[in-house]
Amino acid sequence: MFKTLEDLVKTIRDRKKSSSEKSYTHKLLNNKKLIIEKVEEELKELKDAINNNNNQVHESADLIYHLLVLLESNDIKIEKVLEELKKRTKQSGLEEKSSRG
Repeated sequence: MFKTLEDLVKTIRDRKKSSSEKSYTHKLLNNKKLIIEKVEEELKELKDAINNNNNQVHESADLIYHLLVLLESNDIKIEKVLEELKKRTKQSGLEEKSSRG
């Protein structure tokens, strides 16, 4: 299961070397305004899918893909995000949230 995510991240990183004419991902990676708009759009579509109890898996996949592209386009490595999540498993969500305030 997680191999699929690893493969997707690798593909996104590989698309940095392609051209915008051949790769939608490349186009998104090089246009921060566009990728932010896409993440916002995909989140709205997922919310609508959940509210309508329709197409949630498809919209979830779209959001995850676009979020990974957004992270990569801003040089935020998913590995670092996962490390942060791992740290947070050692305390409750309420404790973690209060430690930020």
